[in-house]
Amino acid sequence: MFDRFLRPKLGTPEPMSSPQHEPRPPATSAEGDTATVRRIVAKLEEMPPQRARLIASAAYTLARAAHADLAISDEETAAIERELQAHHEIDEATAVLVTEMAKLQAKTVGGTEDYVVTREFKAIATEAQRLDVMRACFAIGAANGTISAEESAILNQIASELRFDDAQLNEIRSVFHDQLSSVQQIRRVT
Repeated sequence: MFDRFLRPKLGTPEPMSSPQHEPRPPATSAEGDTATVRRIVAKLEEMPPQRARLIASAAYTLARAAHADLAISDEETAAIERELQAHHEIDEATAVLVTEMAKLQAKTVGGTEDYVVTREFKAIATEAQRLDVMRACFAIGAANGTISAEESAILNQIASELRFDDAQLNEIRSVFHDQLSSVQQIRRVT
């Protein structure tokens, strides 16, 4: 899934540079960044394929939850990175790279891919891992203090695709009750 960002397709022309572009940063900075990215990519490639698929599909599912309102905030990005580090035992630099790739995928692909990736995650994850990701999806939705109606709808859809029943979903949702926009609206009225 993330290979398209790590290895360009054969025969794909490189973008032509325009003579009127922003000045490049010093070569040492770019080389340092490139070396860092290469080290992270090497770590990802060293992972057993099953573990890499688990991390990639979890990251995409989290990014999908963050993108429910068609924007991914800095708070949501930081929450995805924290969740990946906490539940998938990857370092911060790797979590940042995986998060950025997942965000780009969620923003540009979406649609059927949402279902396909979430279904793949369900197939390879344990029930505990699925619960962790579902809780994380809610935490990411609540990162700005409110889970909007759009976010709630996507969270319901993800829960359905992960095969959580209403009781399981409601148990997770109860933790985030005060962040639900509908609850916040009612409290403002009363």
